[in-house]
Amino acid sequence: MKHYQKALRVQTTGKSLHKITNKIERIVAESSIETGLCTIFVRHTSASLVIQENADPDVLEDLANFFAKLVPEDSMAYIHNAEGPDDMPAHIRSALTHTSEQIPIADSRLVLGIWQGIYLWEHRQRSHQREIVVHISGS
Repeated sequence: MKHYQKALRVQTTGKSLHKITNKIERIVAESSIETGLCTIFVRHTSASLVIQENADPDVLEDLANFFAKLVPEDSMAYIHNAEGPDDMPAHIRSALTHTSEQIPIADSRLVLGIWQGIYLWEHRQRSHQREIVVHISGS
């Protein structure tokens, strides 16, 4: 079994979903692995990864609106607010989603559904540079 690993840095623009599918696909192609598994992991506690609808941007907006209602930014509701009112809500949103995803690889390509895209979800108001570790294993 062969392994390939690379770190990907993504500059976010504040609270939003950033499509990273193409960047992950390029790393898979670099790996020369034809059949295997791609694991992606975000190295932060206030951002997450989701595989979601890639055709209709309304889906992403609805997700963001739902999470804003589910986990409000109310500094009076949380003990931890060292970095501002969006700090603890960002940690909760990250805990409710994923910090890693696994996607099969076949014929040197990610086996995603036609409407699936990979997104880095920035949960903080300010922009941040986020690091994602991409680990590919297979043959």
